[in-house]
Amino acid sequence: MDYREYIENICARAKEASKKTANFSTREKNAVLNAIAARLDDSIPFIIAENKKDIDEGKKSGMSSAMIDRLLLDEGRIRAMSRSVREIALFDDPVGRIENMKVRPSGIRVGQMRVPIGVVAVIYESRPNVTTDIAALCLKSGNAAILRGGKESIHSNLALYNIIKESLFGAGCPEGAVSFIEKTEREIVPIFLKMNSHIDIVIPRGGEGLIKMVVQESTIPVIRHDKGICHTFVDESAGTEMAVNICINAKVQRPGVCNAMEALLIHEKFSGKEKLLAAILNAGVEIRGCDRTSALAPGKIKKASDADWDTEYLDLILSVKIVDSLEAAMEHIAMHSSSHSEAIVTSDYLNAERFLREVDSSAVFVNASTRFHDGGEFGLGAEVGISTQKLHARGAMGVEGLTTLKYIVYGKGETR
Repeated sequence: MDYREYIENICARAKEASKKTANFSTREKNAVLNAIAARLDDSIPFIIAENKKDIDEGKKSGMSSAMIDRLLLDEGRIRAMSRSVREIALFDDPVGRIENMKVRPSGIRVGQMRVPIGVVAVIYESRPNVTTDIAALCLKSGNAAILRGGKESIHSNLALYNIIKESLFGAGCPEGAVSFIEKTEREIVPIFLKMNSHIDIVIPRGGEGLIKMVVQESTIPVIRHDKGICHTFVDESAGTEMAVNICINAKVQRPGVCNAMEALLIHEKFSGKEKLLAAILNAGVEIRGCDRTSALAPGKIKKASDADWDTEYLDLILSVKIVDSLEAAMEHIAMHSSSHSEAIVTSDYLNAERFLREVDSSAVFVNASTRFHDGGEFGLGAEVGISTQKLHARGAMGVEGLTTLKYIVYGKGETR
């Protein structure tokens, strides 16, 4: 088969559709989103049945329990997806908003208008809820979307895409407003990443291998949504109960997601060290620690290798290091972080403020779990991903992150 022709047709349709989606009224956008949400609620048995095919194949292939959890769609998660789409419909529409208007000495008025990016391509793995999240965010922001999910979730993604497609058709949206690459062959991706004449940005969401491949292969600007080597530092002044609650939540609640804690740093003078480690072990977490960590729970902690400090486990495994100071913790984070999410547990105001200022990640938390780094929790409704780079968006990326600015100028015949 001619994969290039297949991909080029999808991309050309999306480019053409983007001219129309950019001019959708807020009412038109919201009608489509509410239609998608209603169809999701009405299609729960169908979605679960298709998802079961992916789950069964994942189990046969030896997929980890954490990855199975990322893949799973049950009634609760599907209803949460529909609620997320409805919430996005309720948001203010950023498209057409005028910002920074000012009058210049020449008499001209200069401002900036928020406009859609155009065609947004997203390549992602595992989590099928990404399909509806991205479609909804792109539609609300006036963009056309091209989605390429992973082979492991193909049945789930196709079920969700067909629901989206039926909703778009029913609302009179152009073909190509949301597209899905149904073929799973790997040879397609390098071709897709060269479609810079049609696609304005590409966003990879997945493992380190996927991110690296997209960055190397793409001739399209990339907004990187990289792995999450997230740290929590428990300071000397931290309350033990708070430290235990935050760390257990950050590691155990959903270990297979990018905002889960992967490394724990504990101040040497924190009085609750033993209690904290015992709670983590009792939660079923395997600890890989430094020598000082191992000495606190003899025979229960594996020795950490150099590679462990740079590993995103996505599982009930945690790297733990005892450090001598706030400075030592921040130095470790600077060396090993993926710039996703870092947290400090402390009752020292000055230490909290230093951590916020000096830790260079896309989200920094004081006395809260890294699990909160999420579009829904941040009030974005959902996210197209969590950008770990600094241009053009950083952190949880919602509707506004899928727009850009153009200058607009009003004059009364002024010349220069």
